Amino acid sequence: MKLRENDNVVGYVFTAPFILGFLIFTLYPILSSLYYSFTEYNLMEAPRWIGFDNYDKMFFDDEKIWKSFQVTFTYVFASVPLRLAFALIVAMLLNRAISGIGIYRSAYYLPSLIGGSVAVSIMWVQIFGDKGLLNSLLGAVGIHSDTSWIGSPGTALWTLIALSVWQFGSSMLIFLAGLKNIPVSYYEAAGVDGANAFHRFFKITLPLLSPIILFNLIMQTISAFMTFTPAYIISRGEGGPLDNTLLYSLYLYRRAFVFFEMGYASAMAWVMLIIIGLITLAIFKSSVYWVHYETKGEK
Repeated sequence: MKLRENDNVVGYVFTAPFILGFLIFTLYPILSSLYYSFTEYNLMEAPRWIGFDNYDKMFFDDEKIWKSFQVTFTYVFASVPLRLAFALIVAMLLNRAISGIGIYRSAYYLPSLIGGSVAVSIMWVQIFGDKGLLNSLLGAVGIHSDTSWIGSPGTALWTLIALSVWQFGSSMLIFLAGLKNIPVSYYEAAGVDGANAFHRFFKITLPLLSPIILFNLIMQTISAFMTFTPAYIISRGEGGPLDNTLLYSLYLYRRAFVFFEMGYASAMAWVMLIIIGLITLAIFKSSVYWVHYETKGEK
């Protein structure tokens, strides 16, 4: 009995850092933000309870938040499918036994390794600026342009989408692992039956890879909604031009740390949490119709 009690104590000691960290740095901030979302709070004074006023202001008085919704949903629904498509294409190209394949895999993964960092965002400004690399390349082929792709309202958001698509390495590695788990015998049998590459891709690769696609889709969708650094650096924290790069996360930051409306920013955070949860739930519900498992009933 004493030995078991000692084992329990040792277990509690080893798990205590995680439990305390979760309670102090995760659960407490979450519950605090929920409380602050019903208050008027500017960090300088004690929070004042105002009920649902922040939510009422958000949906009926703040026109800019609807612009941030438009920008964010455009960014998510454009960048995520493109990112996954590029990741799958490159994974299929790298799923071959050729010399030096490890070097190619590392090279394609490198952009995701450095992530959406400040340095990468600054590099993106240099590429898509009015005197950037893109305009220089266009000039070399006879197309002279002095357009700032980042500073133009029509193309600014698409430069952020291009940056997101460029960082497809993590999804690529997951797809590559899934491709390696598909038995080669399936393709050999399909070849014997006369199936071409098109049929093999849509009848074998995609169905067997659909659980991996589901995982990548959910993870990349959540990640896209939380994108902040590129929009902040490229637009210098303003969300310009004409609010065309004002992602929801950037607008939340401005409300919290520029205008010091912490209560309003907390309400915005909870609205986005609910939106992400609903979209994730919708993806899970739709997976019944397009995700296939090798063993029936295994979900």
